[in-house]
Amino acid sequence: MDTPVDYRQQGHVVTITYNRPERLNAINGPMRDALNAAWERFRADETAWVAIITGAGRAFCAGADLSDGAGATGTFAGTFWEKPTINSFESGLELYKPVIAAVNGPCIGYGLTAVTFCDFVIASDAATFGYPEVAIGTPTIVGAIRLPRRLNWADAMELLLLGESIDASRAREMGLVWRVVPANTLLDEANALAERLCTVAPLAARATKEVAMRAAEMGWLEAVRFGETMRIVANATDDAVEGRAARAERRPPEWRGR
Repeated sequence: MDTPVDYRQQGHVVTITYNRPERLNAINGPMRDALNAAWERFRADETAWVAIITGAGRAFCAGADLSDGAGATGTFAGTFWEKPTINSFESGLELYKPVIAAVNGPCIGYGLTAVTFCDFVIASDAATFGYPEVAIGTPTIVGAIRLPRRLNWADAMELLLLGESIDASRAREMGLVWRVVPANTLLDEANALAERLCTVAPLAARATKEVAMRAAEMGWLEAVRFGETMRIVANATDDAVEGRAARAERRPPEWRGR
């Protein structure tokens, strides 16, 4: 029996695939559990440096499976009011390894929220993007927090307040998508980018991403002090020593992720 999420690793690159093509990869309870386990596995595995997220079949992710709406949100601990809300990749799981979205088709709701947490978004020319929640009487929450930080205000509101889908070209125009490619080259393009990301020191890349993410919420002085502290930590790793040696010896570095 196929699992609702396919997790495969080749070298240092992990591909996480939404795998309910018969339901356009809509997220139900079992799929939510499998997604959370996949992201936790990727985060914990020191041999996994870069992730690609994509969808099986003709859709990327159709959002929540409304026949299991409660299960799609995942489980929460705590009381009614003190529920922790960062319980998934889509809601902002603390993850500083690079992540690429390879959007192969409709990208709706939860799927689009996941895309807003990716570092690179490569879309098939058949991809579409949308938040239909307001059209069915419910607000978009995490998307409403995240999109205005990535896009111009009116572009974010186009997605959040109209409840309509946009095509890949419009998504590229507004800055949601980095590149649009033919459908038959999508995964090749994503894997080529992942391999490029694996040529840099993985710990230095994670430190850089963490500074970029955290500094956005800091004042200038606090951001610089935090960044310089991260530089000291990263420069004490074996990879930093290797990087300097490789540069001096004019050879490719051999990163070990430590």
